[in-house]
Amino acid sequence: WREWGDLAYPVAAVWAFFEGETFVLVDAALGAATDMVDPWLLVFSVWLGSFLGDQVWFALGRRYGPAAVRRFPGAQRRLEVALSFIARYGVLFVLTFRFAYGVRNVASAACGMTDMARLRFAALNFVAAGLWAGSFVAGGWFLADWLGPQGVGWLLGTIGIAAIGWIVLRAWRGRAAVGSPAA
Repeated sequence: WREWGDLAYPVAAVWAFFEGETFVLVDAALGAATDMVDPWLLVFSVWLGSFLGDQVWFALGRRYGPAAVRRFPGAQRRLEVALSFIARYGVLFVLTFRFAYGVRNVASAACGMTDMARLRFAALNFVAAGLWAGSFVAGGWFLADWLGPQGVGWLLGTIGIAAIGWIVLRAWRGRAAVGSPAA
């Protein structure tokens, strides 16, 4: 934030366009710990980015159907789950799917594959994106307030080390699976 200044807010919007729970939590925590981030501008930025990202995925789902999702590994199973939840819960699903990790983009595309009206999805998505943005910014802000600046540093370091360990473990398992004889 120090180097980018106000340009960091559009970057946050772009990040939220694709995903971004962890990014938003970290930005908010850093903002609370350093006073470099305006929480209201952060909420507005990630709200807009998240909303627009889901609108794009909805349009892709509407235009290309299941083929839009099949290009991504593992997405077919998530698409089937999302479609069943849409059929079962409708509006409630649209308001809450972005809180389920790893489902957001597939869920928006799935909504586009249903008979849900574009305007209805846009209105529900706008409300849901606001709830998501507000809750994750508030969560990061209050977490930093609770942990303090040094605690935030330790938490971020721990998350970074865990992420690197997870990547290395997956790569190692991938190599082990490729090298193992077929059963």
